[in-house]
Amino acid sequence: MHIQMHNIHKAFGTNQVLSGVDFELQEGEVHALMGENGAGKSTLMNILIGLHQRDQGTIKIDGKETYFTSPKEAEKLGITFIHQELNVWPEMTVLDNLFIGKEVTSSFGLLNTRQMKALAKEQFSKLSVDIPLERPAGECSVGQQQMIEIAKALMTDAKVIIMDEPTAALTEREIQKLFGVITSLKKNGVSIVYISHRMEEIFTICDRITIMRDGRTVDTQSIPQTSFDEVVRKMVGRELTERYPSRNPSYGDVVLEVRNASSKGLFHDVSFHVRAGEILGFSGLMGSGRTEIMRTIFGLDTMDRGEVIIRGKKVNIRKPVDAVRHGIGFITEDRKDEGLVLDFSIRENMALPNLFSFSSKGFISTAKEQEFVDTLIKRLQIKTQSSETAARNLSGGNQQKVVIAKWVGIGPSVLILDEPTRGVDVGAKREIYQLMNELTDRGVAIIMVSSELPEVLGMSDRIAVVHEGHISGVLSKEEATQENIMTLATGGQ
Repeated sequence: MHIQMHNIHKAFGTNQVLSGVDFELQEGEVHALMGENGAGKSTLMNILIGLHQRDQGTIKIDGKETYFTSPKEAEKLGITFIHQELNVWPEMTVLDNLFIGKEVTSSFGLLNTRQMKALAKEQFSKLSVDIPLERPAGECSVGQQQMIEIAKALMTDAKVIIMDEPTAALTEREIQKLFGVITSLKKNGVSIVYISHRMEEIFTICDRITIMRDGRTVDTQSIPQTSFDEVVRKMVGRELTERYPSRNPSYGDVVLEVRNASSKGLFHDVSFHVRAGEILGFSGLMGSGRTEIMRTIFGLDTMDRGEVIIRGKKVNIRKPVDAVRHGIGFITEDRKDEGLVLDFSIRENMALPNLFSFSSKGFISTAKEQEFVDTLIKRLQIKTQSSETAARNLSGGNQQKVVIAKWVGIGPSVLILDEPTRGVDVGAKREIYQLMNELTDRGVAIIMVSSELPEVLGMSDRIAVVHEGHISGVLSKEEATQENIMTLATGGQ
């Protein structure tokens, strides 16, 4: 399938999102679409599939002008979009999610569950995924939900698949499996639009790249004819001298210590500590228990046994408000369902954990609140026309910045960051890394959970590796290599 989008314009109210974008997708190619958060990448693809309607411009599919009125129409013609924000139905089973709207029935109109299970297992086998089909999707990890979405797309007879940050929640092993599937699809003439902020992936799997900035097309190049530095410069309009800012940490006393913590079915005998001014990275394969450990420390899940010690004193954390009272902030990996109230404004979201800071005798000082919010918007360079903009109207990366801002605002002594740069562009990533350095310079202890090995290696002072619910080793900066991490993550010594 050959797609040409020419001079595409789109505005939402007074906000001009696209201003004359050109994009071409050839048959059987993997085409990267890159740009900073808010550049208009997802909007452009949503216009292609009919989720939004263009204000101006033309779309041709195989030479014929074609405009869809809904994603369902696009899917019927063979264009499928795997969105960055996952669209699983949490109360329904994995099997039901895979076949919703595409159920297989017998000649009598009854559900053919046996055939649906066989098709699902076949697709999961291609992706090397093992998820029980009867499990409620809401009980699956974000990474597993991502694989469900990918499997769902592959089960359609797609000619074009749009992947928006498909590997954001996947580990290196799952990414390699996905790359194998993409290569196979490409050989069969399927075209892929690959939206990602992970530069290594773009240069590994893609044939061409289109770069967008501020709602415009900057350039289209074949991958062999460009470079990492050139792509970054065109994306952000400036030079980024280093991907990871240098760290010169000065450690203080142990702020948080966890001793022999266990939670049935999730993790067991977990012990570690983090010092003031330190970044402790957590690595491991998807489903290893990294996130579950952090959720339990923050009081979201139950600890069956073990101790949490803050500044030498044992504390009892049963719910998140207890953790916040002890100076712990938690930036969740699932910003959509757990990190934000999407219908609330930026101001309301940022203020939620910080209301006590603006309150006096039960009254909120709106002036103090607004000053606090404006300062954080400026500091994190959140792209918005107003602090009253609803969180759901922000790009994924700017939503992530709002989540980070609201927890930075409480002045934590321990800050847990679970996938802090998921879906965030290269320029914004560096801003988050610099913020992490500033926080540790002020004595904050940071725990960073990340699926990106370069990020773990680039920002951590020590790295704890989790394997099947247990910390299999803690590596110093000098000991930490991708090989050592993967050895520990897969159960080696």
